[in-house]
Amino acid sequence: MDYGNLISGAFGYTKEALWGKWGRWLVLVILSLIQAFTLFLVPLWSGYIVRVLAGERPAPDVEGWGRLFLDGWKLNIITLIYLIPVILVLAVFGGIAAISAIAARGLDNPDVWASAVAAAATGVVIAAVVWVIISIISMFAIVRFAHTGSFLQVFSFGAIFRHIGRIGWGSWIVAVIILALIGLAYAVVTGLITTIPVVGWIVNLFLGVVYGIFHARYLAAAYESVPAPG
Repeated sequence: MDYGNLISGAFGYTKEALWGKWGRWLVLVILSLIQAFTLFLVPLWSGYIVRVLAGERPAPDVEGWGRLFLDGWKLNIITLIYLIPVILVLAVFGGIAAISAIAARGLDNPDVWASAVAAAATGVVIAAVVWVIISIISMFAIVRFAHTGSFLQVFSFGAIFRHIGRIGWGSWIVAVIILALIGLAYAVVTGLITTIPVVGWIVNLFLGVVYGIFHARYLAAAYESVPAPG
């Protein structure tokens, strides 16, 4: 897998999608704001991202509002389902274990708090590991959903694993790591920009759309680097 081409291709796609198309860029910013303020209940921005993940070229216009809404909700549900193992781990280690220890030995015993904190910390560590493992698979599954248009394809693990196998597990994991590092750099930059009063958060709204499209196109291109199994 040519990671340089993945990055440059995703950047070029994003530039073509937004630069000079100020109306589209502004509409996408508004959709991202609506999604944030409604706590993802109106996921039109996510619906647009699904279209990018589907490999539409050139970048699609913002239209078909009903489809955007439905695809956004499908993405919400898929994300939630894949997070269930992480939530369960946190519940068991970070909740049940800590509460049980406190209830059994009393609040005034410092040893109780030590065991409770240890249980919670263990839960967080295990949940983080589970989340990383699941993310490697779920990101690929979400792109498969976008390409096939079938909700059930995100759970077709045989086909997902065969496709990743064709790409190479090592190649796919490296691609995900590179994307994570780019995301970290983006977070640092936007964090610095946020320190600029008023203007900072406005700039970050527009950069958020840039990063969202780049992220989706990068994953789509990695997915498309090898034909999907029949």
